[in-house]
Amino acid sequence: MAFVALIVAIGIAATGCWPFMVAVESESMVPNLMVGDVVFLVHPSRIGGITTWEEGKQTGYRSFGDYGDVIVYYPNGHGKAIIHRAIAYVNASEIIPVRSGERLSSSDQKAEISGYITQGDANRFPDQLVVIRTPNGVEKIQPVQENWIVGVAKFRIPLIGYLRLLIPV
Repeated sequence: MAFVALIVAIGIAATGCWPFMVAVESESMVPNLMVGDVVFLVHPSRIGGITTWEEGKQTGYRSFGDYGDVIVYYPNGHGKAIIHRAIAYVNASEIIPVRSGERLSSSDQKAEISGYITQGDANRFPDQLVVIRTPNGVEKIQPVQENWIVGVAKFRIPLIGYLRLLIPV
């Protein structure tokens, strides 16, 4: 037990976040992340912030096979964490962009609050055009606030996450 506590303490100290690793549970990031991959995270403050797909395309910065950073965040600040790519940052009342291939297009919806727009690499629409089930019904996923972000994905180990996926939460 002391060994596990030591590993956790070292992981948090090194990455600045908890959890500092997650198992990919869905195919929303295929082909760049696969179900069962374990992804190691670092807090955005440790790496100078988050680079969006839009910024990455301009600068050439790539992560996990595409432009921009892949982040883990809690939708609307709670619930089950999501691992998706940050595609753009919008201010409140700006149009929510949709990434399609190598370009961003406009949706017909405006952001209610400022934050990051996120989208799985295999998904046709950003998370902010989707609703989620909550104990109180359904709610629209809002642009991601800084304090909802667990970390930025930095590297992965294929397949070992299947062990985690077999353990019920």
